[in-house]
Amino acid sequence: MFKRIDHIEIIPSDLERSIKFYTEILGFNVKSRHKVDMPPLQEVVYIELNGTVIEFLDVKDAQPGAADPWQVGYRMMALEVEDMDQAVAYLKSKGIEPSRGPVDLGTSKRGEIKDPDRLSIELRQWG
Repeated sequence: MFKRIDHIEIIPSDLERSIKFYTEILGFNVKSRHKVDMPPLQEVVYIELNGTVIEFLDVKDAQPGAADPWQVGYRMMALEVEDMDQAVAYLKSKGIEPSRGPVDLGTSKRGEIKDPDRLSIELRQWG
């Protein structure tokens, strides 16, 4: 009945800054981009990375969310990386420091970074 997660929605504070981060740093591609006339919604942009899709909603005067990472609700997404050390070195070369870790968990390595709106993105290397 249920097949997969189709996409994740994010309301960024600055649409262009978020598109640039996710495409130029993390390797996503813009799949589609559409202006909409549904105030306060102004534009919808889909970005994709190997079948994973994020939908950015450009909302006029969007307000920041709660800062407590342990609140009930959406916490973070995770990106699988081939080599944690290589991924972290690459991100650091782009001025992005890990916000947590990375740590070796025995069967995996785990770290975290933040996107331009300080949303957490887990990095996970399996095996």
